[in-house]
Formats: sequence, C-alpha cells, structure tokens
Amino acid sequence: MPGGRLTQHERRQIALGLADGLPYAEIARRLERPTSTITREVTRNGGPLAYRADLAHRATERRAQRRRPAAPGPAQAHPQPYGRDSQAVAAYEEQLTTVLMGSGLNRMGARVVTCLSTTDAGSLTAAELAQRLQVSPASISKAIAFLESQSLVRRERDERRRDRYIVDDELYYQAVISSARANDKVIETARQGAAVLGPDTPAAVRLENIARFLAFISESIVRAAEEAREVLHATTDATPADERARPRHDG
Repeated sequence: MPGGRLTQHERRQIALGLADGLPYAEIARRLERPTSTITREVTRNGGPLAYRADLAHRATERRAQRRRPAAPGPAQAHPQPYGRDSQAVAAYEEQLTTVLMGSGLNRMGARVVTCLSTTDAGSLTAAELAQRLQVSPASISKAIAFLESQSLVRRERDERRRDRYIVDDELYYQAVISSARANDKVIETARQGAAVLGPDTPAAVRLENIARFLAFISESIVRAAEEAREVLHATTDATPADERARPRHDG
C-alpha cells in the first residue's frame, strides 16, 4: 500500500532485493515506494548486510506500540447540584457542543464553551477544564487562545492568582459587536476597489453594492445589539423551587 506503513511481505521483498544486490531505487520502484522509504527502513534496521525482514517488522511494531497514546479514560461523572439528572445534563452538553460546532467552532473550542456555559459559576481554571473534559492542558490552552481572540471567553485572576476563564452575559454582546465590526475592513477595501476601478464601471458598482450591503448589515446588528443589551442583564424571579412549593399563610 504505497504511502502507508510497510507490510511484512514488503519487508521480505526488501530483504530479497538486498540479497540480490539491487540498489535502493530499484527495490523502491518494484514496491512502488519512495526511495527514501527504503533507505530509511534498511538504515534503521541494521543496514544492507544485517537487514532481516522479520526482525525489522517486529522492531517497527514495538516502536509503534511505544508511540501509541493511551486510550482516554471515561469522562468523569460530576456531581450535579439542584437535583439535576447527570445523564440528561451529559446529553444536553453533547447537543450544545454539536450546535456550537455547526456555528463555526472547532470541537475543542465548542466543548470549552459548553463546559463554561453549563457551570453554575460560569468560570473554571485551565486545570479544571482539562480535568472535566479529560484532555491535555495544551489542548485547553490552544482552545482558549482562539476563543479569546473571538471574544467568546475572558479571563480573570482569582484570589489565588490563577487564571479563570469566564463565559457571562456581557461576552455574548461583545462577540456580536466584534463579529459586526469584522466587516469594517471588507467594506473599506471594497470601496477602495470601486475607486480604483473607476466610477460607474460594472466592477466598481458591484464592489460599492457589496460595501453598502455589509455596512447596512453591520449597522443593523450593532443597533439591535445595543437595544437588546438590557435583555442580557435582566433578572428573573429566581425563587428556589422549594420556596415556591411552600404553602403561604396570608394574614
């Protein structure tokens, strides 16, 4: 299979070719492999005089076994407050992650946003995220860097001087504004192109229409976000369920 790992049969063909005194290039041609693959294979397994197909194959399997990452452990079951159903919460988290991926986030970024959004505190440290998601700290760091660049999370230092990553109401407003403002450079460049191509030419008219369309959309989004911002900070009657269920005694 050209391009894949050498098979035991191919290694035996290499050994036969070496025994016949064939150059590496000819062995590679017969196996439809790059010459560099044959050179590397023979060199790392004793050279042309000591090469043995079966020994080379077993050595390769041992190297692959050492490199193979450990299978990820099962996701930790986190105690759920407020009497929540753990299985229902896990299913919802997977659903939200899938929706966020559909909106353009990669899987790890979507998992981080989901984890933060479904945590009552709305904030976790990198170590807590890595533990909850059962991934490496490097994966969390990479995801956080992207999410911060998109204004989808923010960081704060806690009392122990640890970075905590936060998703709150204001971030969604900032993300919408950031997305709308991302069109500004496109609008500016389109209008520059219209000037370069000459007024009233078909190409210039097209670019100007694009600029006008994007400008209208951006202004509408910003205006709507400003008007709706109070919704993010609106408070609802958060009376605990046990208090709502308690009978009242008037007078």
